[in-house]
Amino acid sequence: MLTETPEQKMGRIEQALAQLTPFPKAMPGLPRELTIQEKMACSARILAFEGCTLNVAGHITVVQEDSTDLWVNGYGTWWEELSASDICVIDEDGDVKAGRWDVTPAVAIHTELHRSRPDAKVVIHNHPYYATLLATMHVLPEITDQQACMFDDEVVLFDEYTGGVDNADAGRYLAKAIGPDASVAVLANHGIIVMGSSVEEATYKLTTFERTCKLNYHAMLAGKTAVPVPKEQRQQLKPMLLNDRLTVRYYWDGAVRQLLRRAPEVLD
Repeated sequence: MLTETPEQKMGRIEQALAQLTPFPKAMPGLPRELTIQEKMACSARILAFEGCTLNVAGHITVVQEDSTDLWVNGYGTWWEELSASDICVIDEDGDVKAGRWDVTPAVAIHTELHRSRPDAKVVIHNHPYYATLLATMHVLPEITDQQACMFDDEVVLFDEYTGGVDNADAGRYLAKAIGPDASVAVLANHGIIVMGSSVEEATYKLTTFERTCKLNYHAMLAGKTAVPVPKEQRQQLKPMLLNDRLTVRYYWDGAVRQLLRRAPEVLD
């Protein structure tokens, strides 16, 4: 759960994992540790490559360590072309402190979520096609496959459309509606918000959530009712799927390695 401390979360995950599978002794990894700006640029390009973006929208924010300031992608840059140098710094009210670009007025989505949810170190908002399709129907996806078990008890529907969230009052209203526990919010007639404890985790969650929505939609097209994963199995699988040292790392490192082959300038 996002309400756990990082230490509690890791202890719970490792205890559950000890009963499931040992940690790998070696994995390919990355050539070097990335900065936060580099991770954010990589996240944006990975999400764009995976079809999780709408190119006139979308923002990623990360809380700076030991500060209330936030890293955020600059406004006007498509996620396909975002580089580390396009990342800006804003204060907790959304005012730009450093960076080449301005930031979106919709940054209030992030500032108020971070203010009310100190556990959410990373907030990503965009309008991926299949998640937004379900949002237009005010429908939450069922947990019908193994990977979706990571979202058990962590998805909420904000079931009213209030227009653009471009001021603090609207941001506070949205944050209150999302509540203290969800890590994914489906915004009716709008898009989605994904929260995580790291850029790596939030990126993995967003791509997996879009896949979950796609599976649900295709089940609808088939005229079938997909069978949800039993509750007890979801709770067993969830710790493994959200483990920073295992599954999250497996996804992130591989996605970044492929990105760096395609577009090494992302780190500029």
